[in-house]
Amino acid sequence: MSETFDTKVRGDYLLTADARRLSTDVIHGWLSREAYWAKGRSREAVASSIAHSNLYGVVHASGEMVACARMLTDHVTFGWIDDVFVAEAHRGQGLGTWMVGEIVEHWSARGLRRIMLATRDAHAVYAAVGFRALAHPERMMEIDRRAAF
Repeated sequence: MSETFDTKVRGDYLLTADARRLSTDVIHGWLSREAYWAKGRSREAVASSIAHSNLYGVVHASGEMVACARMLTDHVTFGWIDDVFVAEAHRGQGLGTWMVGEIVEHWSARGLRRIMLATRDAHAVYAAVGFRALAHPERMMEIDRRAAF
């Protein structure tokens, strides 16, 4: 679903959209236990969200999956990057910035005019690849049925 994403390599890490290398069970474990925005999310919900989006992951040379992100898009004008996660042992190496930057570059080259994401505490990570606060937050609205996080 990732529109022929070319695998990228950086040192001992491989960024891929190849679903055979990316584990739904690992992603579910991260999100349901460690991600403030997804604690308690069921495996079924994680699997369904993956099936309905473009999944990317970073795999270490050892074969261990160490990061993931999903892109939700109409493939023409808009994209939303969601569920960005880097395993704790691999944080601080710029993997999140690299992964999100490559995803943004990939979809921008296909014509997406707006790409968004949400974060509570990683603004600097995403600013490094061009994200900034909403220019016109008064234009944005939401329905949020989750408990506050």
